[in-house]
Formats: sequence, structure tokens, C-alpha cells
Amino acid sequence: MTTTITYDQLADLAGTDLGHTEYRTVTQDQVNLFADATDDHQWIHVDPERAKDGPFGAPIAHGFLTLSLAVPFWTELLEVKGVSTKVNYGLDKVRFPAPVTVGSRVRMQATVAEVVEVRGGYQITVDQTIEIEGGAKPAVVARGLYRFYA
Repeated sequence: MTTTITYDQLADLAGTDLGHTEYRTVTQDQVNLFADATDDHQWIHVDPERAKDGPFGAPIAHGFLTLSLAVPFWTELLEVKGVSTKVNYGLDKVRFPAPVTVGSRVRMQATVAEVVEVRGGYQITVDQTIEIEGGAKPAVVARGLYRFYA
């Protein structure tokens, strides 16, 4: 469920649990495209046959691929009306506790930790966790920094 607010309501968003996104399946095609984009063709990502005998029993997504899914997940969690510009300002405390094997389903949970006024807008700090369906540990734990301008 998407939380929809106006720009004027951003200041009161701290402490808000934005809930979970829908699950998305991580495919080998995604992993291969990411490998091409980043020039990271390590066999644990792009060689399914060899990866079967590797440490994870299957090919795994790049950690940064999994982290990048936060971008489309955001469109499911938060919509702020009345803004001229939204930017990803940065990340803090990024960790990859568990690998995501190809074919796994992942989703994101997010909670707004802090909202501060910045020149011309607001910066929100968001604790976000990308979970693996059925997994004991999350795939990504990160604190995202996002800016909204009127």
C-alpha cells in the first residue's frame, strides 16, 4: 500500500512505518544485465552451471543490484504530491547480510527515521530492509537519504 502525502506533510513523517512492497523475483537476465552495466562478470553471478557447485548452490545477485531495487520499491511505498524535484541524496550504513540467489523473491520494508529541513526542501532518513522471502536474514539493510523540493 502506497503512503500518499503532500509536500507540506513531510515534516510530520518521522516515525512512520511505510510498510512492505510487493515481492519481486530476481532473474538471471537482471543479474546478467547488471553484470554488463557494472563490468562485474564474476562467475558466482553469471555462470549458473558453475555456480551450482559454488558456495551458494546457485548464482547470486550482485549486492549492489539488490540495493538498487530500492529505487523501484520506493514507488510502491511513498508518493509525495506537490514536489518539483525528488533526489536520492545518499546512503548510510549499508550491509548485505545474506545473498540473493537467482529466482528468489525480495521485497522492501521502510520506516522514516528522521525528517530535517534543508535549504529549499526536506531530507528524510529512511531505515530500509530488503527481505528475502523465507530467508532468515535480510538481503540488504540500509539507511537511505532522500530529498524533496517544493
